[in-house]
Amino acid sequence: MAVGLGRVAVLSDFHGVLPALEAVLAEPDVAAAERIVVTGDITAGPQPAEVLDLLHKQGDRVLWIAGNADRELVEYRRGERDEIPDPIGPYAAGRLTEEQVEFLASLPKTLTLRVHGLGDVLFCHATPRDDEEVVLVDSRPDRWAEVFDGVADSVRTVVCGHTHMPYARLAHGRLVVNPGSVGMPYGRAGAHWCLLGPGVDLRVTAYDLPGAIARLTAQCGYADIAKWADYFLHARATDADALRVFGPRDGREAAS
Repeated sequence: MAVGLGRVAVLSDFHGVLPALEAVLAEPDVAAAERIVVTGDITAGPQPAEVLDLLHKQGDRVLWIAGNADRELVEYRRGERDEIPDPIGPYAAGRLTEEQVEFLASLPKTLTLRVHGLGDVLFCHATPRDDEEVVLVDSRPDRWAEVFDGVADSVRTVVCGHTHMPYARLAHGRLVVNPGSVGMPYGRAGAHWCLLGPGVDLRVTAYDLPGAIARLTAQCGYADIAKWADYFLHARATDADALRVFGPRDGREAAS
């Protein structure tokens, strides 16, 4: 059996926050990683084009997956939808070049890599079968069985983002990892990410939040950018708040 990649940095849910991405890319373990896997929701935020440009500068080390918010921006730009649920979405969509829109449209929904110590690892945005389905650290076993349906038996680790809260747990013998959000964290401020190989190391990178908020406010033309940046960069939404909102979407109420 092949040994697989030694170290893989997983970055998710940037939401167009360039200062947060810059802080994570400056981490020595990210700079030294063999691959950087981006698990979606890259662009729906104040600096979408700039975030894409900086990730592209990392070259072929970066492996990409689209998120539901990226898909929504593409659909909006193509005239396939009239609105985006996220209020900043239309602004972000308008900031993308045509080339960037086509790039986002081309991204896959899943990716499987062999990582040393973890074997075959499946990366996705929300779940392996859907880019906006919700699973949480406390989702019931039956829910995990549903979202794992069709996943190859060889996959023993699944990495997903979408809910902006980091965790690692076992579900039906598979390790499930959520790296949290680089740009829009819930529960704890900072840029969240993880390092894979040979184990799982959840990380958070502290950076200058007042400076980042001032920079976004000065450089972004979104009307409510100061309020947006203060709320999301400071993680004003707690993990308990997020779980209360997301919980009903994993089917727990119907099951009970």
